[in-house]
Amino acid sequence: MLRPLAAVFAAVVFCAPARAADYPAPKQGDFVVKDFKFHTGETLPELKLHYTTVGEPTGQPVLVLHGTGGSGASMLGATFAGELFGKDQPLDATKYYIIIPDSIGHGKSSKPSDGLKTRFPAYDYADMVDAQHRLLTEGLGIKHVRLVIGNSMGGMHSWVWATRYPDFMDVAVPMASQPTEMAARNWMLRRIMLETIRNDPDYNGGNYTAQPRMMKYAVTAYGTATAGGTIAYQLAAPTAAKADKMVDERLATPIPTDANDFIYQWESSHDYNPAADLDKIKATVMLINSADDERNPPETGVTTEAMKRVTNGKVLLIPTSPETRGHLTTGNAKFYVEPLRELLATAPQRGT
Repeated sequence: MLRPLAAVFAAVVFCAPARAADYPAPKQGDFVVKDFKFHTGETLPELKLHYTTVGEPTGQPVLVLHGTGGSGASMLGATFAGELFGKDQPLDATKYYIIIPDSIGHGKSSKPSDGLKTRFPAYDYADMVDAQHRLLTEGLGIKHVRLVIGNSMGGMHSWVWATRYPDFMDVAVPMASQPTEMAARNWMLRRIMLETIRNDPDYNGGNYTAQPRMMKYAVTAYGTATAGGTIAYQLAAPTAAKADKMVDERLATPIPTDANDFIYQWESSHDYNPAADLDKIKATVMLINSADDERNPPETGVTTEAMKRVTNGKVLLIPTSPETRGHLTTGNAKFYVEPLRELLATAPQRGT
C-alpha cells in the first residue's frame, strides 16, 4: 500500500528500524569543521557534521548517503539496512565499516533552524560532498572507501563524489538519480513547491512564528506527482473515494521539517550537473534506477546517453511492477541485493 504524506514525499522511504540483532548496533558521532567555506564564498566558523556508523573501524569503509530531508537514521530501516548490513549480506557490518553522514542542513548536522534561519549560508551538492569528504578524511582518518552508495539526493551526491574525488572509491552505486543537469519536470515542480512556501504570508521572509500553512499542500502536491508509482497509485486508489481518503490522510499528516531547513534542502539541487566531468570517473559504477521513476524517467534517453561516457559503468533498471513505487523503489534493497553482492565481489580494488 502507498503510505501517507511523509512516506510519499521523502526521497528515501524505509520501514521501521531493523532489529538490533540483524546487524551491529549503530554508533553516533559529531565532527566540527572550522571555517567551512561554501561555494558562495560565505564561511561558517563551525560546521557540525553528525554521522552514524555501523561496524568497526577495522572493517573496509563504505559511505552511505541519504536522500533529501533524510538523515543517517533514515538509512537504518528494515528495507535497506535490514537487507544489506546483516551477517553474510552484501554490506555485512562485521566486515565493512559503514559510515552514514547527516548532510549539511539535515538531521543533527548544522542547519538554518539552529538559529541563523535565512542567514545560514546557501549550500549546494558540491558543498555537501566536500563536507562529507572532510568528515571522512579529517574526522575519521579515512583515505579510501570500497563503496559510495546513495539514494535520490544521495544518488546525486554519489555522482558528485565520483567526479569530484575520483580516486577515493573503488565502486560507486548511485540510485534514483541521473548524471545529468537538474532540469525538466523534476526542477520545475521543485521550484513551484518552494515558491508556494515562500509566497505564503505565514512564511514572512523566513521569520515565521509557526510553520507556513501552505507548506503541507506544496509538499503533498510534489510528493504525489513525483513519487509512488503509477501502477501502485492505481491499485491503492482505484476510485475517487479511495483517492480522496489518501489525500485526506496526507494532508492530515504533520510535516516535522522546519520550513527554512526544507527550502534550503531542496534548493541545494538547483545547480547539480555532473555531466561535464563523467570522463573523470575511475570507479566501477552501477546506476540503479526504477523504470517507473517519475523524477528520472528512462524514456527521455538522457541517462542512456550520459552513461556512454562512464568508462566502467552499467545501469540496473528495475522493471515496473505492482511492487515498485516509482522514485521510492530503490529505497527497498530487495530489488538489488544480489547484483550489489556480485558487484562488490568482482569490482577491482583500487586503493587502500
